[in-house]
Formats: sequence, C-alpha cells, structure tokens
Amino acid sequence: MKFILKATGKKGHIISDLRHLVYSAAELYGEKAFYTYKDNQETLHYSYARMWDEMNCAGTALAKLNLMGHGVAVTGNAHPHYVTAYLATVNGGGYIVPLDSEISAEQTINFIERGDVDTVFFTSSQNSKIAQIAPQLKNVKLFVSINPDEDFRFSDKVMTMDELIALGREEINTGNMQYRAHEIDMQKMCAILFTSGTTGTSKGVMLSQHNLTAAINAAVQTMPFEDDVRSLSILPLHHAYEMVCEHLSAMVVGAEICINDNIKNIKRNLIIFKPNGLEVVPLFIETMYKRIWDEARKKGMDKKLKFALKLSNALLRVRIDIREKLFKEVTAAFGGELKMMISGGAPLDPELIINFYALGIVILEGYGITECAPLVSVNLPEKIKPHSVGHPVMGCTVKIDTESDDADGNTGEILVKGENVMLGYFKDPEATREAFTPDGWFKTGDFGYIDKQGYIYITGRKKNIIITSNGKNVYPEELEEYIDKIELVEECVVLERKKSGAQVIAAVVVPNEELTEGMTEEEIKQKIKAEIDLINSGLPPHKFIYDVEIRHDKFERNSTQKILRYRVH
Repeated sequence: MKFILKATGKKGHIISDLRHLVYSAAELYGEKAFYTYKDNQETLHYSYARMWDEMNCAGTALAKLNLMGHGVAVTGNAHPHYVTAYLATVNGGGYIVPLDSEISAEQTINFIERGDVDTVFFTSSQNSKIAQIAPQLKNVKLFVSINPDEDFRFSDKVMTMDELIALGREEINTGNMQYRAHEIDMQKMCAILFTSGTTGTSKGVMLSQHNLTAAINAAVQTMPFEDDVRSLSILPLHHAYEMVCEHLSAMVVGAEICINDNIKNIKRNLIIFKPNGLEVVPLFIETMYKRIWDEARKKGMDKKLKFALKLSNALLRVRIDIREKLFKEVTAAFGGELKMMISGGAPLDPELIINFYALGIVILEGYGITECAPLVSVNLPEKIKPHSVGHPVMGCTVKIDTESDDADGNTGEILVKGENVMLGYFKDPEATREAFTPDGWFKTGDFGYIDKQGYIYITGRKKNIIITSNGKNVYPEELEEYIDKIELVEECVVLERKKSGAQVIAAVVVPNEELTEGMTEEEIKQKIKAEIDLINSGLPPHKFIYDVEIRHDKFERNSTQKILRYRVH
C-alpha cells in the first residue's frame, strides 16, 4: 500500500553537543513555549530561553555545592524542571541516572547506590518514597524537590528547585564561571540508564554525549518534523525513547511539548492540547483503535464506519483524499488535529498502520534499544512498509548474524554499529564483552531479517525463542500477533508448556470481558480455541498452538507497557 504524506518538515540544524542543543534552541526560539503544562489547574508555559537560563543556574549551584561532575538521579512525573536537572547534570561533566517512578523503594535505593549518586531530584509524586528511603541513602548529599508539596522538608539535605536556581543565579551574578566554562568531553559517560526489560534483571547502560547527540541528530534528520509540531508527552521520561526522540529532539526544531499530567487524563488532554503528533507505544494505539470501535458500536454507527473506511481506501488508490471530512467526528476524540504517531518499544500490528492511515493518521513504526540511545531504524512517511520497522537511521549500520547456531535461513540476531551505540554496561565488563561481537558489533538480542530494499523486520526476542524438539525456531511474538486479532481476546502471551510429558506451544489468554459477558469459562475457551485452530490451519506444524489457558487478570507490565513475560506462570 502506498502512503501519501507531504514531507515538508523542518529538518533543523546539526547539534555538536547537548550544551549546543540548549543554547541554539534558546537563540532560535527564545520565548516560544517549549513546554505547556498544568500546575494546580493553571496552564503554564516554559520557554526555550528559560531552559537555557535555568540550566546554567542549576548547574552553577551544583558547582557551588561541590556536586558538579558527580552522579545525579532524577525521578518522578514529567515536568520542565525534570529536563532542566537532566541537562544541567550532563553539561557540567556529571552523569544523569533517570529512575522509573514506579519501581519500589528497595529498587530505588539499589539503583541510587549502584549508580554512585550523591544528588537526587524528584517530583512531588515521589515525595513519600524519597522521604522513606532518605535515611538509608548515606552517600546522598542533596535532595532537590522539583515541585514541592507541603511535606517535602523531610531532611536538612532538602532544597527546592527554585532555591537551587536562585543560588546559581546569585553565583552567576557574582562572576562564578565554573559551570559555564566547563569543557565537555564527548566520550565520557553522561548517563546511566538502568534497563528494566522483562527479565527481572537490570544492567546500567552507559551513554556519552557523543551517543546522545548522534541519536538526536539522527532522529531530527530522519523523521519528518514539521515547523509547528505540537505533541502530548505521554511516556515516562526515564525511558530513552521519550527523552531523546521526543523531548531533546524537539529542541532542535522548536516543537511545543504539552505534558500529560496523569495517565487517566489522556483522553481529556488530547482534546485540550490538540496535538498534531504523538510518540507512543503500541498499547496506546491499540487502545485508541478499540475506543473508536467501542464508541461506534454504542452509537450504532459501526456499519457506517466500516463502509467509510472502505470508501476512503478506494478513493486513496486514485489519489482522492477526503479523510479529514469523512472522519472528522472520529478524530475529534483525539483533539481533531492529530496527523502522525511514531510507535516504538514493542511490535505493532501492521493492520493498525493501514487502518489509521485510512482515518487520516500516519503511523511510523520504528525500532530502538536503550543500548543504542535508543534509535536504530524508522519508517519514513513516503516509504512505509507496514510489517517493517524501516531503514537504519543516519549514522547507524545494521546487519543480520546468519552464521550463529540459532540463526534460521536469512533470519538471525540483529547487530548494530554506529555513533549511537553505548559505551558499555556500568561496572560490568563481562556483560559488556558479551554484548559485542569480536569485531565490535552490538548484539541487540532481537531476531529479524533485512529485505532487498534494506527494510528491517523484527521476528522476536532471542531470549523468547521456543526451540521445538525437531530444532525449529518459533517466535512467540509472531503467534501473539495472530491471536491478538481474535475479537474475544484482550491480550495474550505464547509460551512453552509441558503437557503429558511433551513440550507444546500454549497461549495464555485474557478474554475481552465486555464481549464474553454471560459466557461460561468453558464456552470462552472453546470459542477462542476454535479461532486458534483456524490460525493453526495456516501455519507449519512446528508452530501449531496446541493448548489454550484462560486467565482473567491482565498481565503485569512495566512502565513502558511491555508485558513482564517472566512473571507469566
């Protein structure tokens, strides 16, 4: 299918380092809103010029307190000063350790201690957790409350972000140049990103300014950013995809980022802020699409919508585009101005790309991994292949290892080389060695292949591969994609089970409660099993799904909405 989109986006300039990123954004865009966000029901704006000013103030204050150049953790909800803390740290020779706000107090202590952190920035959502663990963090010299609540003074080591900035401004006014005169070392570690993954283990990915700068330049030069980009920030800021590909890349082109204040308020904030672009994970797109059809069914408009989609696709084939008028009521639920979504973090059903395109919304699926800062490849709007994750981005080379023992024909582990590839794992030289081939290619742990046009296709995670008794490789993600299309299925995980002494492929399924209401457990299972039998009829025997298990509790997910497979029993 050919996708039609006029790619006239502003490509922006090439940045040389992250200080240049902030400085050039302030010079080019000045008082233009970098962030729009809500605080106590009031809508506020945070300009590009303010980011440059307050980054220098916060950095100078850290220098005054003899904390410049050290490890800094930041945790909490999205807030302009979260990014200020991030940039103030990395541009002063220190390293930032962004922490998932949803991890336990015990995990937070572990990461702060493993990262040799001596300063912790936190938003009010983390106040009680940080107050609880502060006495155990003996090496932390300063806690900075980004948006303090009434209980933030839990220690004499606590300052507010406003107090820190005021201290830095006072120092600048008296001539303190220590922070602003700091010479950036592009190869030095400036970030430790602890991977959560789905294995229950975490490694500290070390990234340099060279890595992050390369990723930002690649994102801006590859993706079709427009002059008037306005996005709604939905994903957590500790994730490299959100921080690098949205927030930091936005600074190059002068985009406006509206901050979603709560996951429960996404629907409302889409209407309030009217974004024209979003960076999301597949679960968000799946939820959006489900909501469209749920609303259509409630209004008795589902047959009319199906006809409109068929009509839209037929007209697009002859280059007649009336999608904006045809689906105005549908897209109004997303603010009415949404034109593009960039999807990453997990596989996306290719049919969703096609179906949203029929509605007038282009989805660009990409591929990345934290160790690559994180962008590896992305589809371009004028060259989309719905089953693919696109071509490698600028400065990044990808190849397939078809020589390894677990390779299967043209499919093998995806290997990456480029300026975006990490320095290694923090204090873990053995894991670092294992992550690279002898000739320096990073081993992603993902399996896939590359077609003749250079498009990359992901078939599954190496650690998830099921190897059958006859030595055949089965990728659970492929089978899950088929099962997820069954109307009665809400979500599923495909895994290996032992039945009557034999290893079989099984599907653990969470049914759609609304569509299965009133049905017995056995009726649900039999109906889903009948649909899976139809799937099996189109598969080779070694991929047959022999068993179906029904569960009613949704699968546990991490903060980027990946199912924690290791907890599925």
